[in-house]
Amino acid sequence: MSLSDVIESITQCKTGQALLYTALLVGVYKLTVFSLSFVSLLGDLFVVPGVNFKKYGAKSGYWAVVTGASDGIGKEYAFQLAAKGLNIVLVSRTQSKLELIAEEITAKYKVETTIVSFDASTDAPENYELLSKAISDLPVTVLINNVGQSHSIPVPFLETTTKELQDIITINNTATLKITQVVAPKIVSTVKSQNKKVRGLIMTMGSFGGLLPTPYLAVYSGSKAFLQSWSAALAGELKSDGVDVELIISYLVTSAMSKIRKPSAFIPNAKNFVKSVLAGAGKRNGAQERYATSTPYWAHAFMHFGIENTVGVYSRIANKMNFDMHKSIRVRALKKQARLAKQD
Repeated sequence: MSLSDVIESITQCKTGQALLYTALLVGVYKLTVFSLSFVSLLGDLFVVPGVNFKKYGAKSGYWAVVTGASDGIGKEYAFQLAAKGLNIVLVSRTQSKLELIAEEITAKYKVETTIVSFDASTDAPENYELLSKAISDLPVTVLINNVGQSHSIPVPFLETTTKELQDIITINNTATLKITQVVAPKIVSTVKSQNKKVRGLIMTMGSFGGLLPTPYLAVYSGSKAFLQSWSAALAGELKSDGVDVELIISYLVTSAMSKIRKPSAFIPNAKNFVKSVLAGAGKRNGAQERYATSTPYWAHAFMHFGIENTVGVYSRIANKMNFDMHKSIRVRALKKQARLAKQD
């Protein structure tokens, strides 16, 4: 029996007709949703203008708190927010670096700065008390949760040291949540005191490592996946208080943590990445299927959208590809360590 004969026999049966119509409707629905999502992706990335940060108090005496502010992406957040006219609270571990950055920001952008020396890996109560005291009299409207840590090299979970495991969870999760518990009430009270004439903004750095379960980075991957659920939940809680909450998803960016120095089309430098984040505030970009989430850099956005709409972020195929890639990275890293050890 030919294919045409099979189709004809099915169409002559009422049950077969119902199944065909159902399949057709499902197909049309899926195609429509995909098309609308893709158009929205293009609109977010290339058409819809970026938010004016006056919405968040820029050039009106308000403050932004930036964690992990002494290097890389955090430092770039501080500079670009200052350029928009926000005063900056710089939070990081190294006092001397913070002092130099504060001086440069003040001289270049004519805004106020204050610094808080804060070692997030210790989870010491005095750190949070110091931060609370530093912002107690400041009208804070923006929090950038940028501080974070990954593994030194890809490593099987069963070989992950207790210290590395604890440091990653403490810095990425515990410290981030406790810092937010200190700063977010201040943002809410600032917005409330102005009768919501300004809005608040909380941005937390996520990662493709949290978007896709990532073998050989299991602890880091889990810590970033946790931030996805927490941030989206917080967004629902603070919406009525006039505070926007977003998780920012990124692939690789040139930084000390990624150990990549040379930028490319898919790996931007910190300046271009942060520029895309701030321009994409309030837009989902590549994270079309996720609430209160943005994948703002254009190449990362297309990667996110493509994975989500093909194999899927939780698929066995995506997991195997991630496994092979990070296993290969680990092998190369171990060979490099061996070479350096011989040289010493």
